Amino acid sequence: MITKNENIKIIPLGGVGEIGKNMYITEVDGDIFVVDAGLMFPEDEMLGIDIVIPDLTYLISNSDRVKAIFLTHGHEDHIGALTYVLRKINVPVYATKLTIALAEEKMKEQEFTGSADFYEIHADSVLDFDNVSVSFFKTNHSIPGSVGVSIHTSEGAIVHTGDYKFDQAAGPLYKPEVGKMAAIGEKGVLCLLSDSTEAERPGYTPSESTVVAELSNVFYNAQGRIIAACFASDLNRIQHLFNSASANGRKVAVSGNSLKRVYDIALQLGYLQVEEDLIISVNDLKDYDDDQVVILTTGSQGEPIEALQKMAKQVHPQVNIQEGYTVLFAASPLLGSEVFIYKTMDMLYRAGANVMSGKKCVQVSSHGSQEELKFMINLMNPKFFIPVHGDYKMLKAHKKLAQSCGIAEENIFIPDRGDVIEISGGKLKSTEKVPAGNTLIDGIGVGDVGNIVLRDRRLLSQDGVLIVVVTLNKADRKIAAGPEIISRGFVYVRESEKLMAESSALVKEIVKKNADKESFDWNSLKQDIRDSLNQYLYEKTKRRPMIMPIIMEVK
Repeated sequence: MITKNENIKIIPLGGVGEIGKNMYITEVDGDIFVVDAGLMFPEDEMLGIDIVIPDLTYLISNSDRVKAIFLTHGHEDHIGALTYVLRKINVPVYATKLTIALAEEKMKEQEFTGSADFYEIHADSVLDFDNVSVSFFKTNHSIPGSVGVSIHTSEGAIVHTGDYKFDQAAGPLYKPEVGKMAAIGEKGVLCLLSDSTEAERPGYTPSESTVVAELSNVFYNAQGRIIAACFASDLNRIQHLFNSASANGRKVAVSGNSLKRVYDIALQLGYLQVEEDLIISVNDLKDYDDDQVVILTTGSQGEPIEALQKMAKQVHPQVNIQEGYTVLFAASPLLGSEVFIYKTMDMLYRAGANVMSGKKCVQVSSHGSQEELKFMINLMNPKFFIPVHGDYKMLKAHKKLAQSCGIAEENIFIPDRGDVIEISGGKLKSTEKVPAGNTLIDGIGVGDVGNIVLRDRRLLSQDGVLIVVVTLNKADRKIAAGPEIISRGFVYVRESEKLMAESSALVKEIVKKNADKESFDWNSLKQDIRDSLNQYLYEKTKRRPMIMPIIMEVK
């Protein structure tokens, strides 16, 4: 019997207004339960940043109240920040077998040295905590072991769907538990948090069976070597590629460290069915004719486009594109990467490849379209609805779908990161915010790169830097050496000798003017050099380089 719950809050720390970085808090009578801990790959303006994770301030400051972390599946946008959470908080992590294996591998890659308490769950597991019980249900996604999470309170269940679609032809590893979802809905769902990635796409997401048919057709008709590019963790697609290669008498070589790691884990745990003699080493490709092999590839972060670019440029360490090769884009493109993909395709065509993309592409989304999202809402029949995992326009589109299913507008809330959504008195409201945003990971630095550093990097990337070195004699306040002006990314010095000479003369004049003052101030001198040079160089070049005065003193 679940005790009467008085205080229920939902707090998204990531995964709303953005793609990736999924992290959602459910707080029941003070106990905190976390669903997912994902990363996001940096946006274009985040120069030099490796990955982005949620701001963990709220979790860290309330670490004594965090009871559990639940992982819905093993994709990096749901498990990639786990390392950074566990470095700060000692908390048990619950997930399915494959998800745990992938999370542990990711933690090794991120050089986690602490202890982590993983507990394996399955779709029929029920966990009892002081104030709630937690159950799970299978969902259909591109990776086995995907589950939704139901946190059962006295007021009804709070359901996190994770990523999902409804593929009517899904195999046993990927078949969703529709009956269990309906049973949860019958029992009573207080609030549904549902995946919004394809909320703008009408109809149904095509079945994976269409990919199987298209792959078979491509493999049968391809004359030369086939290079199939996919995401490392898209095991459903990888299985289709193995099956098509086997049916058409081709061997498969796996290229890319992240893909090899995921492949080894999935094979060991029985989530991939591969004939023993199907796999060959990339080093053995020379022993086979081109029409006898398929190369399965992905990039350093588990995404395939970077690896294809290297192959097209003929700089890949193992495989390069030759005339007559067939390249399959067997991965749905990441949102916002369209320009990058088009450039890559152009490079592949220039290298002589036959590129399979567009409508005849061997890819379908692993997220449900509008009719599937409505089906989930109708199965769960929630009192309150919160769209998550998507850009704002996706969340807005999902809200409209929920309204079309009969959920009242006042019972739907589109959240921002850090919103504290409180359910009380039969109403959904947000009255406060907790710290939320981006924590930037750059090398081994966690959060030490902020807006000021990014601004400086952006300025450096746009107009470069000008370093002014002046040595002063302390006794007579005169220039002992310099000024020496060093340009990086601003102008080519040998072709701008006049500009450099005039800049040097301007600096001398500024130093003399400051030296003649009764109170000589180093900071004022540096600021004068910055301001005067900035104005002068903009008039001459219409550029604003970062100006760094370095003043040295000799006796």
